[in-house]
Amino acid sequence: MNWDDLIRDLEIKNQEALAGGGEERVKKQHALGKLRSRERLEILLDPDSFMELDRLVAPQGSGVGMADKKFPGDGVVGGSGKIHGRPVLVYSQDFTVLGGSMSLSQAKKICKILDLAIKTGTPVIGLNDSGGARIQEGVMSLAGYGEIFLRNTLASGVIPQISIIMGPSAGGAVYSPGLTDFILMAGPTSYMYITGPEVVKEVTGEDVDHRELGGAGVHSRSSGVCDLVGEDDRGILETARRLLTYLPQNNQEDPPVVDLKDPIERSLKDLFRIIPADAKTGYDIKNVIELVFDDGSFLELKPEFAPNMVIGFARLGGYSVGVVANQPLRLSGGIDSKAARKAARFVRFCDAFNIPIITLVDVPGFMPGTAQESEGIIHHGAKLIFAYAEATVPKLTVVVRKAYGGAYIVMGSKHLRGDLNFAYPAAEIAVMGPEAAVNVVFKKELASASDPEKRRGELISEYRDKFASPYQAAELGYIDEVISPDQTRMKLFRGLELLLDKIDKNPKKKHPNPPL
Repeated sequence: MNWDDLIRDLEIKNQEALAGGGEERVKKQHALGKLRSRERLEILLDPDSFMELDRLVAPQGSGVGMADKKFPGDGVVGGSGKIHGRPVLVYSQDFTVLGGSMSLSQAKKICKILDLAIKTGTPVIGLNDSGGARIQEGVMSLAGYGEIFLRNTLASGVIPQISIIMGPSAGGAVYSPGLTDFILMAGPTSYMYITGPEVVKEVTGEDVDHRELGGAGVHSRSSGVCDLVGEDDRGILETARRLLTYLPQNNQEDPPVVDLKDPIERSLKDLFRIIPADAKTGYDIKNVIELVFDDGSFLELKPEFAPNMVIGFARLGGYSVGVVANQPLRLSGGIDSKAARKAARFVRFCDAFNIPIITLVDVPGFMPGTAQESEGIIHHGAKLIFAYAEATVPKLTVVVRKAYGGAYIVMGSKHLRGDLNFAYPAAEIAVMGPEAAVNVVFKKELASASDPEKRRGELISEYRDKFASPYQAAELGYIDEVISPDQTRMKLFRGLELLLDKIDKNPKKKHPNPPL
């Protein structure tokens, strides 16, 4: 053969691989509002940056009905590319090829991507669209999943791992995303569950469809599995591009600095309007976040799950930071089991990848009641304590209003190695609120008082002045400075600059044993 023949043969093989499962299957994919695997990569990656690997890998299984099903690529497209000019490694399952089902060959392709990501310190993004294990391959398919899970685990805390659910993710397929740092879902077309509707009905008698069982609504609101939801394929891929701008390439690097041209000395006078003087009046902490941090930089995660706790990434003077805040509009900002584990996992991610943590506190305490105790709030609250105490990145905290009881300790306090802790003059830092404290401490006195309500009011005022202000905590050094709200942005920025090169160490150990 001459060179012309060789190149022609190569082109034919490449075209077969690029065709995926064929035109008819592609049309069905489009009819469902879903893009092809390669079309998705074109949106996710910078133009002309994709370099494909293992394009010609074919199924190796010889199971029933597989003799004439030798699609090049075997249901997944993988390789390297760039997002905003920074390298990433990617794989994108192709539902047009045998439903994107996991074979040993497909698993090997994905494992190669993950191995390269670990070796090179490069973030990895997986686009998941698969019906699950390839039944015809039996245990080989299961072995493939296990190899992927191992690499997800080894890569954890080393490189950022992002999973995007763009169709079905069923059975064993859900555990690879479950092991990664962030799960994003394309709202109308994505779902993930351990067992499908048919099995659920057979075993439990429950009659549910795919979306009710494991749709984006379930996982963004109820389970907390999903971090962000997009309206469609394009929307969620663009969100993934934005998410990556806050993250470093790996655990040995710092996040990129992006100057949004927002002056640090910008006025925060609106905070006096946003935050009510009355501690019992609700307000939206997100309005505070939007005002304090660089304009338009806040990217909230899990917004519908445990909304009494707000988490997300933002920028301060261009620096990437993780924000954790109580939300007074929901449960008065109290911490329940869901909120505790939501914040704990986020704090641990930030710590693993050198992202400073800024905490805004307005919390009346942990949520009481039999439901919370039954859910294990002791364990979940301990997760949040563990996360803050273990974190060695810069930790800055602002007590906006209330900080009562154990919840004061948990939310980035000085006692858990908070580096810089500020409070507003109206902040109340105490074991409990003045009203509750007076009822407990002065119960007998109030019972014998000639005018119990008048005396209660006097005692509440005395308690608030002496114990429920930021000044006792400041006298003890637990608050570094009591600041005016309009100083927040400047104080946090100066503190962040001071702490960027801080060194904090934990005792040498194989690994900690948090209350998982």
